[in-house]
Amino acid sequence: MCCPSGSLMNALCCSGPFPVLSLMVGGAVVRLVPDDSTGNGTSTNISAINEERVMVAASVTFLSGVFQLLLGILQFGFIVIYLSQSLISGFTTAAAVHVVVSQLKFMLQLPVPGYNKPLGIIYTLKSVFSQITDTNIADLVTSLIVLLVVFVVKEMNDRYKAKLPTPIPIELLVTVLAALISYFINFEEKYNVAVVGKLEEGFQVPVAPDVGVLQKCIGDSISIAIVGFAVAFSVAKVYSIKYDYPLDGNQELIAFGLGNIVGGSFKGFASSTALSRSGVQESTGGKTQIAGIISAAIVLIVILAIGFLLAPLQKSVLASLALGNLKGMLMQFKEIGILWRKDKYDCVIWVVTFLAAIFLGLDIGLATAVAFQLLTVVIRSQIPSCTVLANVGRSNIYRNRKDYKDIYEPEGVKIFKCASPIFFANTEFFREKLITAVGFNPQRILRKRNKALRKVRKMLKKGELQVTPKGLICMANHTHESDEELDNNKIEELDQPTSMTDLPIQINWGADLPPSITMPRVDIHSIILDFSSVSFIDFSAMRVLQKTLREFVRINIDIYIAAAHEGLLEKLERCAFFDEEIKPSMFFLTIHDAVLHILLKKDIDSSPELKLPEGKGNSNNYVIIPSNGLRSRECMIPIETKF
Repeated sequence: MCCPSGSLMNALCCSGPFPVLSLMVGGAVVRLVPDDSTGNGTSTNISAINEERVMVAASVTFLSGVFQLLLGILQFGFIVIYLSQSLISGFTTAAAVHVVVSQLKFMLQLPVPGYNKPLGIIYTLKSVFSQITDTNIADLVTSLIVLLVVFVVKEMNDRYKAKLPTPIPIELLVTVLAALISYFINFEEKYNVAVVGKLEEGFQVPVAPDVGVLQKCIGDSISIAIVGFAVAFSVAKVYSIKYDYPLDGNQELIAFGLGNIVGGSFKGFASSTALSRSGVQESTGGKTQIAGIISAAIVLIVILAIGFLLAPLQKSVLASLALGNLKGMLMQFKEIGILWRKDKYDCVIWVVTFLAAIFLGLDIGLATAVAFQLLTVVIRSQIPSCTVLANVGRSNIYRNRKDYKDIYEPEGVKIFKCASPIFFANTEFFREKLITAVGFNPQRILRKRNKALRKVRKMLKKGELQVTPKGLICMANHTHESDEELDNNKIEELDQPTSMTDLPIQINWGADLPPSITMPRVDIHSIILDFSSVSFIDFSAMRVLQKTLREFVRINIDIYIAAAHEGLLEKLERCAFFDEEIKPSMFFLTIHDAVLHILLKKDIDSSPELKLPEGKGNSNNYVIIPSNGLRSRECMIPIETKF
C-alpha cells in the first residue's frame, strides 16, 4: 500500500513494503507456517496454509507497529543521533543495492527464492546467474527499453527543468503505455511473460491478531520494527538534507507504529519507506504532503475500482521503473572519494556500513555499523588530536604552529592543546603527548636532580666539592656511582620535591655543574594547557593529571590551564584536585592572559620581544609590549610589578 509520508515532516518519502523488510516478515512466516511436508498438496490445504500465513504476516506487522508506537511514546527517537550522515549514506546505498538485486528476478523472470540470512545477496545472485540461460527474452528486452526511456527522460527533466512547467511524468506514461501494449498484443500468451494479474478489489475485513502468533514472533517483530524505522529515517534524512527540513525521530516512530497497527489489522504488510516510490515522487516534483495525499487517493481508486486495468502490465516494467528511480541513491558511491579527502574516519564508516549491510543483511548490518561507528568514536577519543600552539600574527590568537609561518613562541613557554575530553582511556596518551611536546619526562628530571643532590651532599661531606662565588668546584676525582645503585637506595625519595635548605648554596640547574654531575638541560619554565576542548575529566584522569602537573611543578616549571569551562573547575574543586603545589591560581580565562602573566612574572628585560619605550630610557619605570608584539595595542607595565 502506498500512502502519504510517515509523518508531516517526512513529506518526500512514500511508505510501503521494502524488499529486505518483506524478507524478514517472510522468514517469520515460513518459520511459523512451513510448507506442507506430507505431500498432500490439494487446493484446500494450499488455501488453508496461505490463509494462515497471511494471518501470521498480519500479526507480525501488528506487533512491530506496537513496538514502534511504544518506542515513540517513550521518546526513544533519540537513537537516531547514533546514525551519522556517513552511516546513513552507506546504509541507504546498500539498501538500494538490495532493491536492485531483488528486482532482477522480475526483469529476467526467474524463480529466485528469498534469502533472509547473512550473505543472502550472494545466494540470490548465485541463483540468478545459475538460471541465466532460462531468462525470458521478452521481459529482458522490455526491461532494457523501459530503463533506457526512463533514464533519458529523467536527464531531460533535470537539464530542462527551468523551461518545463512540470517534470514529464514518465513513470505514469510508461505504465499506461506498457499495459495497453501488453493487452492488445497479448504478451502473456505469446511470450509467456509475467504480468500483474487480477487484483482483489476492496479491503479485507479487519481482524484481531493471533495471540499465539504474537507470543512466538516477539523477536522478529522487534527486528522488523527497528530495521523498518532505520530504513525510513535514513531515506528521510537524505531528503531532509537535500531540501533542508527537520525530522523528529519520535514522530516518525509514532506514525509508522500507527500505520503498521492499522495495516496489520486489515491483513496488511509491514511497511517502511518505499525506496523506489520515494524516488519517483521526488523526481516528479512531489515535495509536500499534497503529493502523498494525491498518490494515496490514486491507489485507493485503483484498489476499489480500476485495478483490473493493470492486470496485463508486465512485472518487469514495474521492476525497471523501480530501478530507474534509484539513481540518486546509487550515486552516493561518489561520496567515498569526497569523504576520503575530507575525513578518513567517515569514509571508513561509510564503507564498513555499506559492506556490512550488503553481506550481513540490513538488520545485522545496521547493528554492526552502529557498533563500528561507536568504536571509531572511542578510538578518536582514546587517541585525541594533541598540538603545540603558537601566537599567530602577533595578535591574541593561538593556533597549531605547524599551520602558520608568521608565528611567535614566547621563550621558555610551551602551549599544549588536547582536543578531546580526558578520561581513563586516553589519559596515558595525553601524558605521553605532553611529555613529547615539552621534550623531556618531568619524573626522570626530578629523579636525576634528587640523585644529583645526594651526590653533592656526599662530595661536600668528603671535601671533594668546594663552594666558591662562581659555584661548585670539584676538588678530586669522584668515583662514579651507578644509577641502579642510587635507584635502589630509597627510590621513593627520588619523587619528592628537591630540597636545598641544608646546602650552603642554591644550585642553578641550568648553569654549569661539576663534571661528575650530569643533568639534562631544561629550557622550559612555563607550560600552558589549553583546555577549551576538554568537556570533562573523569576521576581516573584527574589523578593522572594531578600527578603529572605535580611532577612539572617540582622541577620548577610553572603550569597554567587556560580556557577551561566553569563546570570543570568546580569538579576539580569537589574532587580535592588542588593542594599546596597545584593551586586554583593556575587557571586563566584565555591563553593570551596566561602568556601575558608569564611575561610579566619572568625577567622581562631578558625577553627580545620587550623593550624600553623611546623617551623613557633613563626613567626605568616602565617597559612596553610593542604594537607588533603579543597585544593588538601598546600596554605599559610597571617594572615594580615584576617578580
